[in-house]
Amino acid sequence: MSNARKLADNLPTEGQFGNRNLLYNGKHEVAQRGTSFSSAGNVIYLTDRWHIPIGSGFNLDTTLSQSTTVPTGQGFKYSLKVEADTVQTPSGSHNGGIAQKLEGQDVQHLAYGTSSAKSVTLSFWVRSNKTGVYCCQLQTNHYGGNSQYGHVKEYTISAANTWEKKILTFPGLTAQTIDTMTGDGFRVLWWLACGSTDHVSADSWIQSASYAATSNQVNFMDSASNEWYLTGCQLEVGSQASPFEHEPVGVTLSKCQRYFYKGGSTDRLRLTQYHSSYKGATFFYPTTMRAAPTVSATHTGGTNTFGSATDKSFFAYYASGTSDSTYHEVTSITLDAEL
Repeated sequence: MSNARKLADNLPTEGQFGNRNLLYNGKHEVAQRGTSFSSAGNVIYLTDRWHIPIGSGFNLDTTLSQSTTVPTGQGFKYSLKVEADTVQTPSGSHNGGIAQKLEGQDVQHLAYGTSSAKSVTLSFWVRSNKTGVYCCQLQTNHYGGNSQYGHVKEYTISAANTWEKKILTFPGLTAQTIDTMTGDGFRVLWWLACGSTDHVSADSWIQSASYAATSNQVNFMDSASNEWYLTGCQLEVGSQASPFEHEPVGVTLSKCQRYFYKGGSTDRLRLTQYHSSYKGATFFYPTTMRAAPTVSATHTGGTNTFGSATDKSFFAYYASGTSDSTYHEVTSITLDAEL
């Protein structure tokens, strides 16, 4: 095969050449919250933009970490590792897995709800000692007024402890539009366990808000020795998977800071006198956030009184202080505007 033919085969057939990947932090290199997490049935965020979805209080008792185990020669430095800590058996509507949520306004070009609805292709690298059938699910409109739909596809981990690339193409949804908003409009989910109540058939859109997988889905939690790794996640318009779109880590970090920001240990915001009884300062965020964030910070030197986060781009702090000689500063600033 000629080099020109190889190049043509790897080009996307739809959508733009740059910024193709609808997912954020697909190679798990940005980890502002930390690099190791524990989950015992709690919905928590992991490496930036990635979280654990839990159905009906299922105890997905796992340790999750940013791992350096990666597929050879693909340009990845990190993966997300999931380790089962105890044996758990899902029943009813129990569910547990890994997921990412996208804003509805960011997927309008998929043209869902029209006859021109576009297919999307999900590609990723996965590895586990637990072989068998797993499921991925797309979901729409979990925030907004339109009807919610889901679509499940299966993939198989064939060889234990071996990196495998999976490619899944989902047809466009013609039945319902996606709400145009900054809320939770589109989800991509990788299931590790699913109770029988939420078993559905694969390969079709279903009007339902439920988490779902097929009856073939393995129970990853059937052994406390099980491990599962994920990296190189890409979701793009069209029916063909193009090579993973590597981008500078600074670009990925900036994208993720729309949803979450954690200041460094040496970051300090010094308050200055603006009134006979108050000092204050304004902190401008590194990027405009999705919504006015929940702010967490440590105040030293005086009364711990904060203003309100009323803007997507800055936060105003104030504290009581009768003179310039009273020392006030704010450290450990965390901003959370996640979906």
